[in-house]
Amino acid sequence: MRRPGRLRTIPAMIRDKSTRNPAKHAPEKDTPKKDAAKKAAPAKAAKPSAVRQRAIIAIAPPSFRRERALIKRGVWPVAGCDEAGRGPLAGPVVAAAVILDPDRIPRGIDDSKRLTAEEREKLFDKICATAQVSVAVASRSRIDRDNILRASLWALKRAVVALPDSPRHVFVDGRDRLDTACDCEAVIGGDGIVLSIAAASIVAKVTRDRLMCALAQDCPGYGFEQHKGYAVPEHLDALDRLGPTVHHRSFFAPVAAARAKHMPWTVEPVRDLFAVSEVEVQVEASVQVDASAGL
Repeated sequence: MRRPGRLRTIPAMIRDKSTRNPAKHAPEKDTPKKDAAKKAAPAKAAKPSAVRQRAIIAIAPPSFRRERALIKRGVWPVAGCDEAGRGPLAGPVVAAAVILDPDRIPRGIDDSKRLTAEEREKLFDKICATAQVSVAVASRSRIDRDNILRASLWALKRAVVALPDSPRHVFVDGRDRLDTACDCEAVIGGDGIVLSIAAASIVAKVTRDRLMCALAQDCPGYGFEQHKGYAVPEHLDALDRLGPTVHHRSFFAPVAAARAKHMPWTVEPVRDLFAVSEVEVQVEASVQVDASAGL
């Protein structure tokens, strides 16, 4: 038989908990002390819905590690070379080669593109005072004759040959190795990796910038002192208004278009190799008359 007492306790087990301890769930009455504390407490700042996090990418400066590894193996002198001016529409390509003194390396050497003009000028003087430096220039006429790549490689090789001491190993920026008497190692992005190449990039950049400022005096109106011959909107506008100068590279597309506009007589017509030309063929027919035919 079921116990009658148990039937009475089941409703009590499933009863709402709030009925067991009504004081715990009842709303608290505000007292004067609590009201004063709430008013004195500062309001909590609202949490922003989304917090933007900025990622900072640290770029390591070029080092002298590769040069020191060669020095430990007894390979010295070690040179780095780089050029400036492949991309502009006007002016020469300038190449530089540098042999840094391991005991007197100027501080702050970096890829010339990461430095300001003032920083490059200061480092230029320090590099020339403490290292072996040579510079070679490929003119606009050579660029037009050989193309920009060959002219750049020619200038880089000339800069290496012109160093006071012949190097036993050369680091060059880019993909193409130089045809030098010593070992040559091409380093892609070398001006941001190898310290000697970075020093050469500074020398080449400062030298070319000074040349372009000198050309600006001979060719006013083009703004060479500002953009150094690169294809910025101001340069393209001046090229369209004034036409090309003798310092502009003839086979670069914007220069060729300006030349066709202002000096059409200097543009040679391009022969179409696939054009069909009519050829007149004269056929001489000889007729023999047979006398026996009665004609």
